[in-house]
Amino acid sequence: ETLVLCMDKNQLENSSSLNLQFEKREGLLPCVAQEASSGQILMIGYVNKTALDETIKTGMATFWSTSRNELWTKGKTSGDYLKLIDILVDCDQDALIYQVEVLGDGVCHTKNSEGITRRSCFYRKFDVTKDSLDFFPGME
Repeated sequence: ETLVLCMDKNQLENSSSLNLQFEKREGLLPCVAQEASSGQILMIGYVNKTALDETIKTGMATFWSTSRNELWTKGKTSGDYLKLIDILVDCDQDALIYQVEVLGDGVCHTKNSEGITRRSCFYRKFDVTKDSLDFFPGME
């Protein structure tokens, strides 16, 4: 299946025209949530046109939940909202970064051993020398 673009590759990569490639992955763009102040990666989700429009309208990071097949504003249930600061668009206009301010305890739906919400969903790193996962300090 060939992707038909409204502009050629050079225009897509070098112009200031927004032409997000939602059709590339069945209407979804991967979207990283990054803490604006620290640069820490908090989570990754998916955004469709409706989620992006809701994010822009409300100023709160909104995603498309692929597991529940519904619109999901981070924090609506937990109270741990992500306030939008900026939206970054990659070179191919097929991935986004929501730069956000964390309003609440953390981002992840998991909790550490003390029952505290983890700040980021990326709380472990893969140690290739041991073929195992190591927790970041304070995240275990």
